[in-house]
Amino acid sequence: MTQRIEDYALIGDLQTAGLVGRDGSVDWLCLPRFDSGACFAALLGDENNGHWRLAPKGAGHCTGRRYVPGTLVLESFWETRTGTVKVTDFMPQRDKAPDVVRIVEGVSGTVEMGATLRLRFDYGSVVPWMRRTNDHRVAVAGPDSVWLRLENPDSVPVKTWGQQFSTVSSFTVGAGQTVAFVLTWHPSHEEAPRLVDPFEALRASVADWQEWSARCDYEGPYRDAVVRSLITLKALTYAPTGGIVAAPTTSLPEDPGGVRNWDYRYCWLRDSTLTLGALLATGYADEAAAWRDWLVRAVAGDPSDLQIMYGVAGERRLPETELPWLRGYEGSAPVRIGNGAVDQLQLDVYGEVMDSLRLGREAGLESPPHAWNLQLSLLGFLESTWREPDEGLWEVRGPRRHFVFSKVMAWVAADRAVRTLEDDPGLPGDVTRWRAMRDAVHREVCDRGFDAERNTFTQYYGSDELDAAALLIPRLGFLPPDDPRVVGTVDAVRAGLSRHGLIDRYSTKGPSVDGLPGREGTFLVCSFWMVDALRATGRVEEAKDLFERLLELRNDVGLLAEEYDPVARRQLGNFPQAFSHVGLVGSALALAARGAAG
Repeated sequence: MTQRIEDYALIGDLQTAGLVGRDGSVDWLCLPRFDSGACFAALLGDENNGHWRLAPKGAGHCTGRRYVPGTLVLESFWETRTGTVKVTDFMPQRDKAPDVVRIVEGVSGTVEMGATLRLRFDYGSVVPWMRRTNDHRVAVAGPDSVWLRLENPDSVPVKTWGQQFSTVSSFTVGAGQTVAFVLTWHPSHEEAPRLVDPFEALRASVADWQEWSARCDYEGPYRDAVVRSLITLKALTYAPTGGIVAAPTTSLPEDPGGVRNWDYRYCWLRDSTLTLGALLATGYADEAAAWRDWLVRAVAGDPSDLQIMYGVAGERRLPETELPWLRGYEGSAPVRIGNGAVDQLQLDVYGEVMDSLRLGREAGLESPPHAWNLQLSLLGFLESTWREPDEGLWEVRGPRRHFVFSKVMAWVAADRAVRTLEDDPGLPGDVTRWRAMRDAVHREVCDRGFDAERNTFTQYYGSDELDAAALLIPRLGFLPPDDPRVVGTVDAVRAGLSRHGLIDRYSTKGPSVDGLPGREGTFLVCSFWMVDALRATGRVEEAKDLFERLLELRNDVGLLAEEYDPVARRQLGNFPQAFSHVGLVGSALALAARGAAG
């Protein structure tokens, strides 16, 4: 049976990530990168599309699990009739080849264990050829090779055999005994990968993660939640470039059984400012600088070619295709890889780039020498295009419109240029020109994007619809939090986009602005934006109550997907979602700034 999205936990090595279910099965893993083909794709199909289960024979879900505090090392416990066993899952930060390590340790009594490794390369479509080589099982198909070996310091009798194009193992572990499995990927044309000591790798991984998480500057009452979210953001970082993927998965549905299934294994510019702010505010300047540098490299070039997202190394071509052999999570088809929204016009990204680079400058990050000229080029292009309609922040697949948030971000772009030039008059740039643009955008948004009768900003010019992105208006500085138009917008969004106290990003009732059938869950980052808006407008206790409710929606190991269904009480969308965790960190910091969390 398909497990719920929240039944999974994340493991990763800062270049890719896998999902481990409560039943002990790794059901999703892309090797060697986040955006590579999956060798375990049962998450989007069934066990025949690849998985690796390691658990007591006959057992269902584990009876408890946790991350080792301050780490991404997962411990799952099964209490059985005959004894208790622990399985530790992690991916060591790699030297060259990626490894998945699974260590079985007897806690009490004896437990009969079973393991099934079913490798299926290219998103579950290619069955590899398996052979024995010395102490290894080696699977090869085309460019991919995976090596499986056993470390058995206590000489536990382990039987391993091939069965239906899978590798099956059986053994009984007693108290204090350990058996470790190490799975290593490498290109099939290269020599055998180096051997990893799984027990030394565990020690080093715990020490490295705990040293990293101890650097967190936040000391408020929500520290555990903040640290877990920061670890998740770190795990979604592609270490060689500093890019941060939106999620490690593709096609987990926003509407189970529907078509709202997208590939999120890429880096979105829209996430840049909030992510940068969260990292800088919690003491992670190196990670913030790496993300900023990725941003500058990715957006370099003709400003008219600016994309909304890029690959983890800055790749521009992310063609969207469908995988018909995968039935989709709970029948949610099609399963997509790549993302067609890469070709959309989203004017807000110009503001997000300008805001991110301004934030980095204010924080004292050393600015690349060409960054300011690049910003002027982007702003010059935006000056001639901001009056055009676009697809907007939410990447709607309906017609282009004059989205209010896109215009607000055009104002942000001009405003950040003006402030930078005012702070550093020696920089080249026409501050009068950008002030004029800033004022023109502000006037138009207030005239055409505000519904005076309802006292709220709308989703797009002339629209009756609302958009949760308007909650960011005071945070961006477009209007002060005590402006009646801001207060009115917060109240309107709370009344019009609230479902069971959580916030939709926009309405999908009836004909939707996004041009897609079906509904979706409440958008978790929008609920965090509501926390921030309530706090900014003086309703601190209400903000705190909502924030603490949102914390309760995390799964048992502190992870959040993109969305939440408050009726079915389950997480939806790609998982774990960087934007949701950035929202959590931002709201915790905002509450601490006002002393609301004390």
